[in-house]
Amino acid sequence: MSETKILLESGTNELEIVEFYLDEARPSGDYRGYYGINVAKVLEIIQMPELTEMPEAAHPSVLGAFNLRNEIIPLIDLAGWLKKKRADGEPPKVIVTEFNRTKSAFLVSGVTRIHRINWQEVEAPTNYVSSLTVNSITGVVKFSNRIVFILDMEKICMDLNPDGASLPETAEKVKEALARTTYRVLLADDSTMARKMIANILTQSGFMVHAEENGELAFKYLLKVKSKAAAEDLPLSDFVNMVVTDIEMPSMDGHSLTRRIKEDHDLRHLPVILCSSIITETLHHKGIAVGADDQVSKAELGDLPAKALRLLAESAN
Repeated sequence: MSETKILLESGTNELEIVEFYLDEARPSGDYRGYYGINVAKVLEIIQMPELTEMPEAAHPSVLGAFNLRNEIIPLIDLAGWLKKKRADGEPPKVIVTEFNRTKSAFLVSGVTRIHRINWQEVEAPTNYVSSLTVNSITGVVKFSNRIVFILDMEKICMDLNPDGASLPETAEKVKEALARTTYRVLLADDSTMARKMIANILTQSGFMVHAEENGELAFKYLLKVKSKAAAEDLPLSDFVNMVVTDIEMPSMDGHSLTRRIKEDHDLRHLPVILCSSIITETLHHKGIAVGADDQVSKAELGDLPAKALRLLAESAN
């Protein structure tokens, strides 16, 4: 899969998803649901490994752990986490993932193929669909013969490890530095949980936050405030000072959003921080290629307020 990732250029608004399925046992007969996960999060797909039971697992969907090349990786029954009863049939598959600097594995019924698509083909779920799925879906892809749901894998891991979402100790220090200054941050993230958590960290640190659900909505907001600033003969900084954006988002991803900002004569001076679970050493160059001013893994959100303050101070000089 590493070869596939290399083929994708930065800022093209494309992604590749691994399509997999869960066979659900129902009284009326087994049902097969199709789901997807970004290739960038997938390390490999393996057969069911030999498991060791974990004492006092945080959730009944945590089946145990296994040793993969001297790393202990927890296995999560995805059907169980979604409150579905997995049907017994063909031998299941295990998708080994890495995001937020953490490796996890997910038990699924089977894997079909990899799709290369444009983020514009990924529709944001309606509020009704989100409410029915406990906000566990971030995107919907409609193929000719089936619908594929993009799961919010970060939410799954956050739900399993709620203690990992605490406020950073640096928040108070940044807030003291911002005592006499108002900085407005535009935040773009399609995950409801991540959006609330990042907005909370920034707000607690003294920033004012306006949030949008994807890159397309964020760019429309920027065009609106740019037009308003020009009409009222005011500087753009009266409306927005910085952009913090996720990478994986329906309609327009964070790389494309960054590229559009940096290509716009009036917006290009806005500092942009990519804040994503898929920021790794191997993918860091993609953010650099589109002009991102900094990049923060969602596993290291405690670094975000200080990095934002540093960039804003640099841009003011």
